[in-house]
Amino acid sequence: MPTYGGQPYQPDDPYGGDPAPGRRGRGPLIAILAVVLLVVAVAGVFWLRRGPDDPAPVAAPSNSAAAADPSADAVQPAPSAAAPESSADPRFAKVGQCVRNEGAAGGKPKLVISGCAAKSYEVLSRIDGPTSGERDAEAKCGKVEGYTNWYFFDSELDTLDFVLCLKQR
Repeated sequence: MPTYGGQPYQPDDPYGGDPAPGRRGRGPLIAILAVVLLVVAVAGVFWLRRGPDDPAPVAAPSNSAAAADPSADAVQPAPSAAAPESSADPRFAKVGQCVRNEGAAGGKPKLVISGCAAKSYEVLSRIDGPTSGERDAEAKCGKVEGYTNWYFFDSELDTLDFVLCLKQR
């Protein structure tokens, strides 16, 4: 058989020899990275939507009259998730309504809208807007005649903040 370029011609091998070992493409690596990124993105969305574990509401009685009643020591609002208007959540308390503390004595208080009865608090004024804490709430309620206690909710979003000026019944 004649040789071509120093190599014998082989009709069964049209390219002149064994092909080079196959190189795996990058397809599987890209697919794995895409799946990992998708899992991380989904986990991030769930983490962001879950919000903080412990909201930043703060409340305290404004004078010593409430100190005699342990259930009136402080009040805590519900989490910042939206609730229907018919809710007993203090975020929906209006002037003239009453609220009561359902929290354990000496523990975390829980303020809920209730009927006006003994040991409840009547809402004398509601001041919506940013609040900076206890001093701010006390200053705002100081202008309300007849208040005995105040309550404020300070969230990460200032548009959700409010102060309630209360009168113990």
